[in-house]
Amino acid sequence: MATAYPASSSVPLALEGISVAYGERPAVQQLSLTVQPGEIYGLLGSNGAGKTSTIKAIVGLVRPVAGEIRVFGLDALRDGLATKARIGYVPETSMLYEALTPREFLEFVASVRQMDAATATRRMRSYAEAFRLEAELEEPIATLSNGTRQKVLIIAALLHAPPLLVLDEPLNSLDPRSVRIMKDVLLRYVASGGRGVLFSTHTMEVAEQLCQRVGILDRGVLRGEGSLAALRERVAAGDASLEEIFLRLTEEDVGVRAAVDSLGDPSV
Repeated sequence: MATAYPASSSVPLALEGISVAYGERPAVQQLSLTVQPGEIYGLLGSNGAGKTSTIKAIVGLVRPVAGEIRVFGLDALRDGLATKARIGYVPETSMLYEALTPREFLEFVASVRQMDAATATRRMRSYAEAFRLEAELEEPIATLSNGTRQKVLIIAALLHAPPLLVLDEPLNSLDPRSVRIMKDVLLRYVASGGRGVLFSTHTMEVAEQLCQRVGILDRGVLRGEGSLAALRERVAAGDASLEEIFLRLTEEDVGVRAAVDSLGDPSV
């Protein structure tokens, strides 16, 4: 039996004025964004831009010093258990019990999510077959490659069919076949119109292919937001790639050219 998630609002995720700090060091500053129903929203930024801190605040791993987080209208800071039940999360770094096998870990996740055993087993088998994970289901996680571990994390996030996916660099270490499957899974996931995905990445090509809207984060500040067409209009570049737009909005375009020029001729 599938889990039901009654929602008090149709909006999967809304952040209003979120700030995250580690001691005196600000990581995210007054960030506001919304993931609409049926949308894959790309959160883009260089390493250290604040993407992971934002995601950790959403899933409850760090507490923001200011602002409000709502998941389908629920206050994530006040109704933590209820909001976590609605989220599937893939972290940037592996968070797995290495002494367990993938099957044992996924069965544990299903029990935490209070899933019907037959439904959990059926979904686990389907995802394992799609990602060609059947042969590794009984192997200790400690023996698995990084790519295989990433597949386990992805299946764990999808297993209970949550209405909101929060994904931090989910394609890391995946082989090209698995990347393509994951892209198609996400597009189908939001096709019904009621679900949402927050997709953090620094790979511009992936965001350009998948995301209806993107937010460009730089040193904890949202520098630009919108569809690719809207961002092109903002920087007055009718055919610019998302990479070019990103570099302009973060004011890194000049620095990139200067860095390359400083290297001189690589054959010398």
